[in-house]
Amino acid sequence: MSDAGLLQNHEQTAAALPGAGADWLDGLRHSGAKRFAGLGLPNRRIEDWKYTDLRTLAAEDFQTPGAAGDTAIGDLGLETAGRRAVFVNGAFDAGLSDLSGLPDGVQLVPLAQAMAQSSQMLQDYLGRVASLQRKHFVALNTAWLTDGMVLFVADGVTVEQPIEIVFAGNPGDSRAAWHPRNLIVLNPGASTTLVERHIGSGTYLANSVSEIVLAAGAHLRHYKIQDEAADAFHIATTEIRASANAAYENFCLMAGSATARNQIAIELQAEGATCKLNGAYLGRSNQQLDTTTLIDHAAPDCTSTEIYKGVLDDRSKGVFQGRVVVRKDAQRTNGHQNNRTLLLSDRAEIDTKPELEIYADDVQCGHGATAGELDDNALFYLRARGIPLEEARGLLIDAFVDGAIDEITDEAVRDVFRAHASACRKGEAA
Repeated sequence: MSDAGLLQNHEQTAAALPGAGADWLDGLRHSGAKRFAGLGLPNRRIEDWKYTDLRTLAAEDFQTPGAAGDTAIGDLGLETAGRRAVFVNGAFDAGLSDLSGLPDGVQLVPLAQAMAQSSQMLQDYLGRVASLQRKHFVALNTAWLTDGMVLFVADGVTVEQPIEIVFAGNPGDSRAAWHPRNLIVLNPGASTTLVERHIGSGTYLANSVSEIVLAAGAHLRHYKIQDEAADAFHIATTEIRASANAAYENFCLMAGSATARNQIAIELQAEGATCKLNGAYLGRSNQQLDTTTLIDHAAPDCTSTEIYKGVLDDRSKGVFQGRVVVRKDAQRTNGHQNNRTLLLSDRAEIDTKPELEIYADDVQCGHGATAGELDDNALFYLRARGIPLEEARGLLIDAFVDGAIDEITDEAVRDVFRAHASACRKGEAA
């Protein structure tokens, strides 16, 4: 599909999108369309995209999604009754959602509803965190602003149980694209856990953008399972601004789609802000699974850690690009980054590029990357105790991945992700 094709009929269609007619929103969509028309789809001549090939995506002819048929979303195993929002083909599905259990001080509404009401909070925040500059898929998402999630947590409110957001793809026999946009705002001292799940069937492009604003002392635990359809394309951009003593924790388990890119950028804006970016990617067949992160230490006394582990089989390809920037005034920064990958096939490939840019002199920073095969001695040890070969391999793989999953601080979520990762390895995940 040509770049112009992804904007096909945009001018006419935009007039019917939620909130059309509001000058600020029309202007935002127009800016996104104009920027994408100038940028087009990224290619491998662009440094940030040199390892991920989008030619297969570019060859598809994606249309606006029609009405979805019956969609099964399954159960992840978390207790989220009354705190689940479901989006099918990018649009909120009230029949599959249940938001009756949200506590006082928490608002979760579909973006389409908030745009139709021209919410003041949207005007204050939407498009302010995720920049259009050199960001191809953010520009495309902004051009088609249609639906997604708006989550607001008031001052000092703590949500004890996880909130679950499900994005399901079900375009039937057509090839469709949708562009969910999420806005998450936690006021001072607020705290919550968000579990995001991406599933589906068919051939489609899911291009999501999440903008997250954490006020002073806010704490967001943000966990994601990407288990899209085998023929799907998943592009996700998450951008975060963290104020003084705010804490952001992210874990992404990537196992689905033909091509997936999970890109996260966080700015630690004030003293005491912390972030943990962790994840695991499980590739097989001809999958491309790309993790690209940026941690910007813009203030003193901030801390960041990254641990990403991957298991690649068959002809699958993994990409890890992790960039940590420590600005001149960001003294007493503590930042550590690690990427480790297991290659189960001599045809599997990992491109890893951890980067540190340090402009301050009082820092503790380090990074590392390794790639290798299963430990023959450990395998022999298990075999010698009567464990069959495939079971022994599975135990070692699960133990390797668990080293990343152990970074999840929410115990219930950690157990669910551990079980799901093992099921994905066995080909048993829904």
